[in-house]
Amino acid sequence: MLGPSPRDPHPLAGRMRVCFIANVVRHPNVLIGDYTYCDDPDGAAEFERHVLDHLPVRGDRLVIGRYCAIERGVRFLMNGCHTRRGGFSGYPFELFGRGWEKVTPGPAELAGRGDTVVGSDVRLGFESLVLPGVTIGHGAVIGPRAVVDADVPPYAVVMGNPARVVRMRFDAATVERLLRMAWWDWPVARVTTRLEAIAGGDLAALEAESAAASC
Repeated sequence: MLGPSPRDPHPLAGRMRVCFIANVVRHPNVLIGDYTYCDDPDGAAEFERHVLDHLPVRGDRLVIGRYCAIERGVRFLMNGCHTRRGGFSGYPFELFGRGWEKVTPGPAELAGRGDTVVGSDVRLGFESLVLPGVTIGHGAVIGPRAVVDADVPPYAVVMGNPARVVRMRFDAATVERLLRMAWWDWPVARVTTRLEAIAGGDLAALEAESAAASC
């Protein structure tokens, strides 16, 4: 057995609130890794409604890695929330056309904060909010109702509004070793073989597996 199929939208029998969201996202600029799931009784399969102000004209992407856990009510605010630069009004006249399209802003006026990137093995807590252009490092934990307005280091735990690092999950040397190993990129058969080490924190066993695979 190699665990659940990443192509099964609802891997838990009878629990439609849990969804492997790579199977249900259709927006070309929302990229989701395998085994990343959303747990939402209000409709996990409707994940794209969690991605706000994602306007095609902006071209920004939401990229989420593998093995992430997204809890109920998490929201991603994209660059469409930014108003034009240099004018007196932030009202989007151009959206309504009928002559108002003449003030459609150019790229310089629409400049936002770039892509929003979430690494692998990240947990996003209940009703947390991720603002545009943020990068969340691998292994980070975002606390409930945190507002993430700045980059989050790998394996950091952040909480609050604005979210700030309250502690690191591991010491710097361990974080470096985990990032170098990047178990989330292993084939699922290898992950399954070393599941006890991943879940149990046996770093030596993981490094041995990584070294053997590179030979």
